[in-house]
Amino acid sequence: MMATMSATGPARAQTKFFRIGTGGTGGTYYPVGGMVANAISSDKLNVSAVSTAGSVANINGIVGGSMESGFSQADVNYWAYTGTGLYEGKPKVEELRAICHLFPEHVHITTRKGLGAKTVADLKGKRVSLLEIGSGSLVNSRTILAAYGLSEKDIKPEYLNQVQSAEKMKDGSVDAFIQTTGYPQGTLVELATTNGIELVPIDGAPAAKLLDQFKFFSADEIPDGAYKGVPATKTLAVGAQWVTTSKQPEEVVYEVTKALWSDKTRASLDAGHAKGKSIRKESALKGIAIPLHPGAEKFYREAGLLK
Repeated sequence: MMATMSATGPARAQTKFFRIGTGGTGGTYYPVGGMVANAISSDKLNVSAVSTAGSVANINGIVGGSMESGFSQADVNYWAYTGTGLYEGKPKVEELRAICHLFPEHVHITTRKGLGAKTVADLKGKRVSLLEIGSGSLVNSRTILAAYGLSEKDIKPEYLNQVQSAEKMKDGSVDAFIQTTGYPQGTLVELATTNGIELVPIDGAPAAKLLDQFKFFSADEIPDGAYKGVPATKTLAVGAQWVTTSKQPEEVVYEVTKALWSDKTRASLDAGHAKGKSIRKESALKGIAIPLHPGAEKFYREAGLLK
């Protein structure tokens, strides 16, 4: 699925095409990608948002040449570049380069209403969906459980996507599920309204240890009222980032970065999807643990964000 801006007029011959891999049409990446693509397209730059399976698919697509760029979680980018985590035993994606940080995605530890889990350690013995095999959320889930002294042997694990996890929570066959996503997440909004949910905080000494160990995590909270009946909950966040490859020309990535932070794009971001307001130039370099693309670096030096 594609949201495309078409170039017209005599400049057509010089038009550069720049695809953004996003995510599923029901998620956050796809509408934000479409909004960005429409805002930065011009007669010289034809930018399109492509629906994909998300972070890992986007990195694979960038490396394989089926897209020029994509949105991906900061932790997945770090693992890909270093050959760790999700990419353990696989070749390092050493050509991966960052354009910017977009917005935070928050770890949601969601339980059925009345479960009464006050801390992650309380999930011991419970039926917990850790999300799909191969997902960034699954690696995050394992990392967070370990920080609180748990492994998959201490719970009854399931490996389901967001929708399946919510359905199983509705019928009582799952007690909790863990996912990394931007709030308010549609599946959880619906679940909170129909069945009621609780969120388990990630805080205290285990959270402090995770923050020290993994630089892509930041301390954050899911605010009061993000989900019906759920108070503000402390958690960890990872950045959604826009990435590309070192093979992309410096001048093209420079123009893309410059267009992203223009007044025209700012107006579109503020008026569009709720997450658009979180995409700010002053936080463009937040939590980036892989090299910047030289084109993006050139813009940030000119803008005074890099010395």
